Amino acid sequence: MRLSNLNIKKINLNEVSDKYSGQDILLRLGELYQFESGVYGYGNLWTKLERYVEDVIIDELDKAGCVQVEYPKLQPRKIWERSNRWDLYTKDNDIMFTIDTNLGEYGMAPTAEECATIFAANRLISYKNLPATYYQIGEKFRKEIRARGYLFRPRTFVMMDAYSFDKDEEGMRKTYDIMHEVYLRIFKRLGIKIIPTVSDNGVIGGSVAEEFQAITSLGEDSIYYDEERDVGINSEVLSFDNKDEYLKQLGTNIDSLKEYSSVELGNNFQLGTKYSENMKLYYKDEEGKDRPYYMGCYGIGLGRIIACLIENNVIYEDGKLKGFILPFNVAPYKVQIIYKEDKKEVAESLYNYLQEKGIKCLLDDREGRSIGTKIKDVYVLGTPFSVIIGDKSTDNIFEVEDNKTNEKYNITKEEIIEKLTK
Repeated sequence: MRLSNLNIKKINLNEVSDKYSGQDILLRLGELYQFESGVYGYGNLWTKLERYVEDVIIDELDKAGCVQVEYPKLQPRKIWERSNRWDLYTKDNDIMFTIDTNLGEYGMAPTAEECATIFAANRLISYKNLPATYYQIGEKFRKEIRARGYLFRPRTFVMMDAYSFDKDEEGMRKTYDIMHEVYLRIFKRLGIKIIPTVSDNGVIGGSVAEEFQAITSLGEDSIYYDEERDVGINSEVLSFDNKDEYLKQLGTNIDSLKEYSSVELGNNFQLGTKYSENMKLYYKDEEGKDRPYYMGCYGIGLGRIIACLIENNVIYEDGKLKGFILPFNVAPYKVQIIYKEDKKEVAESLYNYLQEKGIKCLLDDREGRSIGTKIKDVYVLGTPFSVIIGDKSTDNIFEVEDNKTNEKYNITKEEIIEKLTK
């Protein structure tokens, strides 16, 4: 990608927010655009990063035998009334955006249990069709009273939501455990330290729920964490009258836990027969009798993952904000090529070579910018490596810098490929 095509804006790092520095940098660059509080448009960097996260999620879910589908974002009121959740989401909790038209009343999907159950019941007619898990990745809408933290709590966001269907409780628990392991693999590939956390089931319902929390000073949640067993519990449940039930799920002594600020990146729920019974949707068992589906639901917030990746990799130098550097495995562009004007041909040749070898890179071809300015801009785009082509560079020896560690290497273009592919 040629950097001139991105049309990023000049920014002053001294004006960047102290709390959400990484996302604020992208907002000032124009890579995030806030149409109003909690409603964003996404530039090239965010979109490419989101595609990578999406590909990892899809790959792991597909390996586990889950099936990708898509449900409508515009959902008729009547299907929410079948589950007795219309008033819960529009009045009691006032979460859902609604649209009242001459064709009827609709909700903008905050979640999709109703759609998923109806969709599945049309396909999973017999016990022979079970178990099955369907998932989608798409935009959700929630009427947050106070949107905050940029993509940590917006009003529209991209989410993976999955729904499992089993013939009995034992099968539901087995699928739930499988999805737990799938989540651990997803977050490991994304390079995020995640903590499975006992939590409340909220308005989703069900008997058992867990969150996947990432420790960060920017998080609005508070968890108690058992470092030895690598499990946690959301602090909010400790104020509940039935807190002992949650502590039993955790399986450890509360006195051994440490408190941390965190952000929830995913959650899983054992729903039981709540939706299938309320909506009167059944499968036929071995004897031809109607039986309710035992369901689970599972969600991952892609926007929160990206926000967490950016914010947790913000860099300071001498106490001043320098920018952020993305982990190499998730960065959309691995290398940023910077050159003096009289080295343009050398830079173009290297850029084409790296592209041919499958290395995603940025060529800073903007005119009238000094090498010093271009180097600073590496840190507002989060690129892990730089190639600096200056006076000392030759046609085949390049200065490569690890932007995270500031280590420098003088190597050939072939060695650049070798280094990056490792």
